[in-house]
Amino acid sequence: MQAQALPIDARSHSGEVRAWTSNALRQLRQEAARSADTHLLHLAFRGFPGIDFYFKDEAAHPTGSLKHRLARSLFLYALCNGRLREGQTVVDASSGSTAISEAWFARLLGLPFIAVMPACTAPRKVADVQALGGRCDLVDDPADVHARAAWHAARGACHLDQFGLAERATDWRGNNNIAESILGQLAQETYPEPAWIVCGAGTGGTSATIGRYLRYRGLATALCVADPAGSAFAHGWRSRDRTARASEATVIEGIGRGRVEPGFLFEIVDDVIEVPDAASIAAAWQLESLLGRRYGGSSGTNFVACLRLAARMRVRGERGSIVSLLCDRGERYDQTLFDPGWLARQGLDPHPWREALLATTRDGRWNAGPGS
Repeated sequence: MQAQALPIDARSHSGEVRAWTSNALRQLRQEAARSADTHLLHLAFRGFPGIDFYFKDEAAHPTGSLKHRLARSLFLYALCNGRLREGQTVVDASSGSTAISEAWFARLLGLPFIAVMPACTAPRKVADVQALGGRCDLVDDPADVHARAAWHAARGACHLDQFGLAERATDWRGNNNIAESILGQLAQETYPEPAWIVCGAGTGGTSATIGRYLRYRGLATALCVADPAGSAFAHGWRSRDRTARASEATVIEGIGRGRVEPGFLFEIVDDVIEVPDAASIAAAWQLESLLGRRYGGSSGTNFVACLRLAARMRVRGERGSIVSLLCDRGERYDQTLFDPGWLARQGLDPHPWREALLATTRDGRWNAGPGS
């Protein structure tokens, strides 16, 4: 049977939609070409001879965090799946950094953007979304962000759904994903195939991309997820229980999810290290001393895990490299993690942990702080 041709007006409308989509995709490709890759910073410590530390500075992206890569991928995924059209409002649930990046890309494409965020999100992040033209829908209970984003989607918004789609929106086989970038930058180093790569678990997209790519390349590099103590990822990974819930709240934004997200892939993670909030904050302070600029709490979480892994390697007499991520700009936390008054109100004292971490870098032994 011969297929009936579309009416002329329908074909015309379809052509207009495809033309807008093609133009939007072209703008995203242009942006990717303009954005130089982020630096891989090297650190060495007296206590760890033969072990090199590298930190991928994802805060150097135009939107100030590793979520710049994810936001671009989510927009590409929505466009190529026909879910995003000209003039449509875009919405997503976020604790801040993804929302900032998504607001930036929405502005690039001329689209309205709504960020559904917990009301406890750092004020600087809320201001950054608004400065990019986005609107913040703040909810009192962080557990309600998913339902609120779905509410907006039911009223016509395109839900980018970072938590549901992050692990599939990024091309884990390559296409300049973060794992491919790291290994390319290590090619001329003493230990080009790292012993460990360390990252946190927010959406699960970064750990999924790295873990898959390491297997795709046939590398022996192990993957460690560093997460706040009591996180759902930690509980779920140990028991392989996808109904696991966090046993502790955290002030480290972006990671330490309260529930197991769809993008959490436990099978490709080799170890999980839980880090107390005070240790993450102390490590973020230490990174500022080492690198001359501030990074957020999740970068500190990663740093603590790197030191613990290095201490294990030293005990076993191993040499090699450990790679992790600097996730976002610390200036976003000037009113929280870097504010003594705010820390006091939260009952957090990072100073004992700061001394313990400094001792670890000097003697190569894991010096646990209080409550560890």
